[in-house]
Amino acid sequence: MPILFLLIPVIGIFLLNLPKRTVGAKLAPWTVGITCLLLATFAATSQLACWQPFNDLFVLPLPIELSIDPISAVVLFTIALVAAIANAVGIQGDARNKTLTSSLLLVCMAGLSGVVMVRDLFSLYVFLEVTSVSTFILIASRKNLAALSASFRYYILSGLASFALLLANALVFLDIGSLSFSEVGAALNAGSGTVQLALILYVIAFCVKAGIAPFHGWLPDAYSSAPNAISVLLAGITTKVAGVYVVIRLMSDVFAGLVGPSEAFMALGAFSIVVGALGAMGQTEMKRMLAFSSISQMGYIILAAGVATPLAIIGALIHFFNHALFKSLLFVNSTSVEEQTGTTRFAELGGLAERLKITGWTSVIGFLSTAGTPPFSGFWSKLLIIIALVVAGHWFYAVLAIVMTIVTLAYFLLMQRKVFFGQLREGFEDLHEARRPLLGASIVLAVLTTGLGVAFPFVLIALHDFGLL
Repeated sequence: MPILFLLIPVIGIFLLNLPKRTVGAKLAPWTVGITCLLLATFAATSQLACWQPFNDLFVLPLPIELSIDPISAVVLFTIALVAAIANAVGIQGDARNKTLTSSLLLVCMAGLSGVVMVRDLFSLYVFLEVTSVSTFILIASRKNLAALSASFRYYILSGLASFALLLANALVFLDIGSLSFSEVGAALNAGSGTVQLALILYVIAFCVKAGIAPFHGWLPDAYSSAPNAISVLLAGITTKVAGVYVVIRLMSDVFAGLVGPSEAFMALGAFSIVVGALGAMGQTEMKRMLAFSSISQMGYIILAAGVATPLAIIGALIHFFNHALFKSLLFVNSTSVEEQTGTTRFAELGGLAERLKITGWTSVIGFLSTAGTPPFSGFWSKLLIIIALVVAGHWFYAVLAIVMTIVTLAYFLLMQRKVFFGQLREGFEDLHEARRPLLGASIVLAVLTTGLGVAFPFVLIALHDFGLL
């Protein structure tokens, strides 16, 4: 079963690049969507029968163990969902560029799936590199100066993070003789000074990959300069899997019980919450505000992962999924605004809800969920994180999380007022709603965000039945 999450995207790439007259090439426009549907179905059903881990062992030429457990099943489903939304937003350009970008999207999906399923630190490094290389090319696919500059910055910083990760792996292997999650986790408590240095390098590497403050310099430019479909992919899933999910996994499977990484991730998570929220307050453009908001929201997940109690890990995982929903929704809507008005700058917008009603009101759902407002799904995951902080005795972080939630509500109200509310700006009288794929994507995401919030007590019951609570 796990190997399918790598094979299916590879098959999709093959179909996309067949000669034009072949049957496979005629399926090419649907290839990414069909791939996402298959992978989402496999992820959703892989655990329903017995909720036990699935394992594969294959040779690349080295043996790599792939495993799907409840946490990875949720993340695999999220990858497929966000990739499908990015595909619905659409890849712009001529046929050749669309084929290239769609192929890179599938490469990125394969890399992300590998990151989620591997159970050793070297394989994790390999799949992170697959993800990073495809990502920096996707960011640059708009081919203007801003996109190329953002891509180059991401390439440099991600490359430094990869070097730190590879060096840390070497140090751990020299000291312990293995890079398996289980063996490294068992040996770390008695680790030497070499291992302590490796732990510092791991913390830095994964925070750079996630765009956590103060290692977030590449993220706002990458999110705001990339093509719209790629912005959805980046904000919705790529940085969260490449950095945030890895922290969740390592804190639960490898670093559990280690004070150093726990305190480091909590401090960096809290710092990121503040920096992201305050940075968002000062933005004058929609996509950059959403980018800084992502820095803040990922801080909540890193903070919870650092606590590393079962309740905190569950809160981090649920907020991971919720963030994929509401942030993808908001980036889809920013795409709608840009396509209809030609800009996302606040000073040039106003009153768009009068003409873009669905876009305007689904944005309300998105920002209320981001701000942790009931009954939307973001409220419950933030509540779980705050409860986990209180139960673990981290009162300062709990109060900080609550205060910054209020700041989040403030800057999103500011965005909503400047973009959608108020008097319709002159020149926008003939605007009409976004194209159907964008509307469909925003409606689906808004319904999921609302439905999961309303039905969350049943979600908790299901989590308890599966032994996760």
